Amino acid sequence: MEAINIHEAKTRLSQLVARAAEGEGFIIAKAGKPMARVTAIDSPASGQQKRLGFLAGQFSVPDDFDRMGQEEIAEMFGG
Repeated sequence: MEAINIHEAKTRLSQLVARAAEGEGFIIAKAGKPMARVTAIDSPASGQQKRLGFLAGQFSVPDDFDRMGQEEIAEMFGG
């Protein structure tokens, strides 16, 4: 999350609020010390966001995934 100086935040408030509304939160800092976190109202609280593993058990990857189409690709490149 990007940290913004409080003076810069006052200067660019409308731009920063628009970014936060789109889901891109930021931190307002004073003298380099984080003071406030700004996020969209409907954004999930920290710790509730699930990114990795949300499809665990939903599908399987074949063992030869990294070799699929190997012969065709070699032929395309004159191999």
